[in-house]
Amino acid sequence: MKCKLCVIIAVIVCLFPIVSPTLALCLGIMFSLLKISGAGWEKQSGTLLKASVVLMGFGMSFTQVVATSKSSFLVTAVSVGLILITGVLLGRLLKVDSNVSWLIAAGTAICGGSAIAAIAPVIKAKEEQITFALVVVFVLNAIALLVFPFIGHLFHLNQITFGYWAAIAIHDTSSVVGAGAAYGTKALEVATIVKLTRALWIIPVSIGIVLFQPKGEKKQIAIPWFIFLFVAAILLTYLLPDYSNWYNHLAWLGKRGLVVALFFIGSSISFPAMKQSGMKSFVLGGTLWVLVCVISLLVFIHL
Repeated sequence: MKCKLCVIIAVIVCLFPIVSPTLALCLGIMFSLLKISGAGWEKQSGTLLKASVVLMGFGMSFTQVVATSKSSFLVTAVSVGLILITGVLLGRLLKVDSNVSWLIAAGTAICGGSAIAAIAPVIKAKEEQITFALVVVFVLNAIALLVFPFIGHLFHLNQITFGYWAAIAIHDTSSVVGAGAAYGTKALEVATIVKLTRALWIIPVSIGIVLFQPKGEKKQIAIPWFIFLFVAAILLTYLLPDYSNWYNHLAWLGKRGLVVALFFIGSSISFPAMKQSGMKSFVLGGTLWVLVCVISLLVFIHL
């Protein structure tokens, strides 16, 4: 049922600090289960998320961003390559549709739904194949946001280690940033920077796939422009430090905007679509994700 007032109240509640990213996601899932919608507002979650990430850039240190980006470049490059190869091979082993395997592998390796959306037109994926991959990645994202902070505390990970782990092992930017925010301020900063560094691999991976596709076919590559706006926000705070009070307000707005975006993401979960996605797709996505989580956790613990 459509209830704009219910959604408006939920959004206002999400603006208060007592509502964590995890709680906002759970609230959204509850709305989905009760079939409460806000006349299509849920569809704006992606735009809201990107805007929130850009605004959070106003609260980050330029020197810290540069240092973290340098140290994370090799880590993201190796992880993206290994995850893509493992995902495609697992797909063949499980006899999952080739396009679905590529989409799930790209979503796991790079940045969830954004990578799937970018890769889909390149490999000419059908609508149902895109839906299957998105549902698998989306469900695993929701699980990650709920369990990662718990696992981090269980293994006594410091905030920097947790930030790296979350950025490598969680699919979507929303859940990476949400898990980082739930763990601590430093974890949020590191997770966001490393995750956006990882997301930039959309471009070379898409180009690489284009080069191996049959010639003569028109391809489209989706470039994550919001990442460059995020970098611009960080540069602005560095070049014009006199407006720090304004930057703090914008960064706060970005953090609360993220919480609202997670509420909308949770409320847009389609349980019928989950049933239609097929067991093999979930086995592929789940197996690949667990491998990434466990191996990356062991690596970061021993670094």
